[in-house]
Amino acid sequence: MTALQPRDNRLTGRSVDQARHGMVATSQPLAVRVGVDILQSGGSAVDAAIAVNAALGLMEPMSCGIGGDLFAIVWDAATRRLYGLNASGPAPGAVNVQLLRDQGLTAMPPTGPFTWTIPGCVAGWAALHRRFGRLPLAELLAPAIRCAEEGFPVTKVIAAAWQAGVLAWGADRDFSRTYAPAGRAPAAGEIFANPLLAATYRLLAEQGPAAFYDGPIASVLADYSKRQGGFLRRSDLAAFRPEWVAPRAVRYRGHDVWQLPPNGQGLAVLQMLAMLERMDLAALGCHTADYLHTLIEIKKIVYEDRARFYADPRFFPTPVDDLLSAAYTRRRLALLQPDRAGLAFPAGDPRLAAGDTVYLTVVDEARNAVSLIQSIYQDFGSGLVPAGLGFCLQNRGALFSLDPDHPNALAPGKRPFHTIIPALVSRDGDPVFVFGVMGGAMQPQGQVQILSNILDFGMDIQAAGDAPRFRHDGSSEPAGGRMTDGGTVILEEGISPGVGRELAARGHRVVFGEGGFGGYQGIWIDARHGMLSGASESRKDGCALGY
Repeated sequence: MTALQPRDNRLTGRSVDQARHGMVATSQPLAVRVGVDILQSGGSAVDAAIAVNAALGLMEPMSCGIGGDLFAIVWDAATRRLYGLNASGPAPGAVNVQLLRDQGLTAMPPTGPFTWTIPGCVAGWAALHRRFGRLPLAELLAPAIRCAEEGFPVTKVIAAAWQAGVLAWGADRDFSRTYAPAGRAPAAGEIFANPLLAATYRLLAEQGPAAFYDGPIASVLADYSKRQGGFLRRSDLAAFRPEWVAPRAVRYRGHDVWQLPPNGQGLAVLQMLAMLERMDLAALGCHTADYLHTLIEIKKIVYEDRARFYADPRFFPTPVDDLLSAAYTRRRLALLQPDRAGLAFPAGDPRLAAGDTVYLTVVDEARNAVSLIQSIYQDFGSGLVPAGLGFCLQNRGALFSLDPDHPNALAPGKRPFHTIIPALVSRDGDPVFVFGVMGGAMQPQGQVQILSNILDFGMDIQAAGDAPRFRHDGSSEPAGGRMTDGGTVILEEGISPGVGRELAARGHRVVFGEGGFGGYQGIWIDARHGMLSGASESRKDGCALGY
């Protein structure tokens, strides 16, 4: 199969959107409109990102909201600096491994009050706004408040996920009161309102983040936690602070690809790209068996390090420099067998080399750029809605390990391993591509496929997102479990069945599937022509829109 050219739209469900002044891309069209309006009102890229995120918490509540966490990469055009923000919350101070083991647990439960960590989203908004905002927070929350009170039409993809969430959580009274007030999930095109969330947003608009962490919202959260048997206390909320961190990069095809360091999994993207940089993927051909086998095996190798070394660096010093070193990259790449799928790979020992959601992006007229990802983890998070607040609490704590010797072991005040990762690509010191891919463990492998489609095969940014993908499941995980059987390769429609048969002949377990391939948005910055190009893949309801 030959490489696609930039203007080849055979795999594209829509055209690239183009504009000169500003651009917003995310997974819900009305939220995109909110962001564009903020830009046109004089807001910065960060102002628009906060407004969009607030709207998404209303319009795509199974994916995100102020009960969850936030990560962002920001390019500040005035200082020509890149900033990273980790607004993921830690475990409450009263919980530990032994406490849960004494209750008969050998692994973290997937949902429920034990999975609550401190929600970092609102504190993340505040930190971003203090440094990069122009408009008052009340003005940024006003569109979401209005939509929450008046209602908005639910879009098709979101409606399907909403339906699944109501089937899972609808027996809970507070959940149903908030998300299924008619006794069912809203259908596509139906108007839905959330007056409880509107009231919560009004408190934030009037009192700022203190309302959430040391005010009336904090009191409701602490009381609810006590009734539910959780460990979240008001003191945990009051003590939380997000952290500014230094993004890390590797070179790929003449570009620098930037990610945030652990406790997130962005390092997996960098490790995979460091290996792929040493290979001629274009010569293998797009979506051929050789190409897919190479990416799948490298993903499997890197995810062993992800399972072993990615954790909160305040508790475990993840050896980032060593994991990205040339010597370690070569040694790990030597594990790849070109003709055979590996059933298991060891985690490396990088020290020997030295002596281991929703996405949105905004670019404004000054070319400030924001790559922001925010999530409550699984659909509707923990499934628990504090009475009267209008949002779900996340279940990020499910990603802790209960092995006390694991770097990702549950501990008081410790942040769990995190899956949500924003990305930014620069060239010669200037940002050129701001993007992300939603979807848990799909995110690193999805980001790598997007970048390869663009930088190896010449696709435009819309075609790169709409092109068919693979997903590999079954790798070893930071919360426990080891890969011993090679896992499973899921191929999306559009990849040739003959390619699937070739992969199976190399020892891969292969199936074709329809879902779980992530959700992507991106903005390309063409400084030479003063143009912004935006893309939002057809697997989601969203769009890119500029002015």
